[in-house]
Amino acid sequence: MTTITITVNGDERQIDAAITVADFLTQHDLQAKMVVVEHNLKILSRDQYANTVLNSGDNLEIVQMMAGG
Repeated sequence: MTTITITVNGDERQIDAAITVADFLTQHDLQAKMVVVEHNLKILSRDQYANTVLNSGDNLEIVQMMAGG
């Protein structure tokens, strides 16, 4: 399978080509309802995760919500 390079939270990563944000989150054991994702400087709504395909050079910022007090 072809790989592409994206940047995630400032770190370059090699990932499989043609995956969505939802796929990426699943592969990294992140629950969509527990994160906020910025894709190329635009915050995505959760309903966009499954339709947003990652391309070479894309930039993701992922912030995970933490429980506690």
